[in-house]
Amino acid sequence: MAGEVRVRFAPSPTGALHIGGAHTALFNWLWARHMGGKFILRIEDTDRVRSTAEYEQTIMDGMRWLNLDWDEGPDVGGNYGPYRQTERLDLYNKYAQQLLDEGKAYKDGNAVIYKVPLGLDIGFDDEVYGHIDYKSDALIDGRTGVMKDIVLIKSDGFPTYNYAVVIDDHLMNITHVIRGEDHISNTPKQVLLYKALGWEMPKFAHLPMILGKDKKKLSKRHGATSVYEYRDMGYLPDSIFNFLALLGWAPKGNVEIFGRDLAVKEYELHDINRKSSVFDFDKLNYINQGHITEMPVAEKFPLVRPFWESMGVDCSKLSMDYLEKAFALMAGRGKTIKELAEFSDYLVTFDTVAARYDGSDLTEDHRALLKGFCSEFVAAKPANPETMLAFAREWCEDHGAKLKDVAMPLRFMLTGYKVSPGIFEVVELLGYDEVARRLKHYGIL
Repeated sequence: MAGEVRVRFAPSPTGALHIGGAHTALFNWLWARHMGGKFILRIEDTDRVRSTAEYEQTIMDGMRWLNLDWDEGPDVGGNYGPYRQTERLDLYNKYAQQLLDEGKAYKDGNAVIYKVPLGLDIGFDDEVYGHIDYKSDALIDGRTGVMKDIVLIKSDGFPTYNYAVVIDDHLMNITHVIRGEDHISNTPKQVLLYKALGWEMPKFAHLPMILGKDKKKLSKRHGATSVYEYRDMGYLPDSIFNFLALLGWAPKGNVEIFGRDLAVKEYELHDINRKSSVFDFDKLNYINQGHITEMPVAEKFPLVRPFWESMGVDCSKLSMDYLEKAFALMAGRGKTIKELAEFSDYLVTFDTVAARYDGSDLTEDHRALLKGFCSEFVAAKPANPETMLAFAREWCEDHGAKLKDVAMPLRFMLTGYKVSPGIFEVVELLGYDEVARRLKHYGIL
């Protein structure tokens, strides 16, 4: 099949864009962009009970969030429309009538049914799985001995999936059908219809299943499945893109964290792994953290800000210079944008610190020790984290204390957390005036 590569993503608008659908869309998008071809969005909305315009919009919004742009579709048009199946009923009826006229199909009431012939080779070559043998005789019901003929048009006038997809893919000049492994069983029936209509078949590439860690098919029990759930949890679209690309494929050189340009450059259908992929949250978190760390502050702040604001943290007066230093200090902390916001709130406000830590664990003896250290420390104002640490060590040695006796409570009083970046790096960023204000709150100064 020569000419321009044309691939499609054809979701049913019966729910939000889930991870499995996003994975299929991404692998199609990559092939189109790698080959300089076209990526088409087609809406398969013949399920009249469950399909809604709202779900269609949600699917498109999810794809836009992942930056999977399409060249043709219901909203942007194109030369091969309409791009909703409910707007293509005349086309399905036209070719059903052709098959009726040729004696290849028959009517049963208002339904049109294709009569499956015996002894036909309906095997096909798969770009991932190789050649798959199949004979039309396999469609005979083993229990009754009756051939399972293929319904084309149901009695309600709407096409079945296996019929409509053949008509659409042919008329839209789709060159490669890239979809989930669960569609392999549908393909022989579609091959039959291509042969019946005398049409050239597209190339098929079936993608490996995505499994949960328990090696069962991915479902809601394995965690969030809608792409919007990941957005709301603080994952970046580039991270989800990166992670999904690795479910069945990988660039050369064992690279795990990469951008779209590298994926588009190196992606090849024949490099797709046949083995099922495991959806591993630890791997996703690792990738997301890597992308967060590499992201410029000017891009990071607008993402962190909504999470801060939802926590009641006013970040409107922060300078870009301060943010640059704050995010540099937090580098490698927070697997998601949401976690980064939570782990860094003390760099923006003291209110959340006071809400987390009340100082009730400090004994009178410990308070006396801390008052002595903190009063001298704030008065001396060591210039940088190195001199602050040297001051603290010397003070503790002179007073028979251990460094942790002053560093740990200082960490709690300044951050509200047991774990944070180096506490003296935090002191340097907050400044001595703010440090003193927080220590006074706990009665230490």
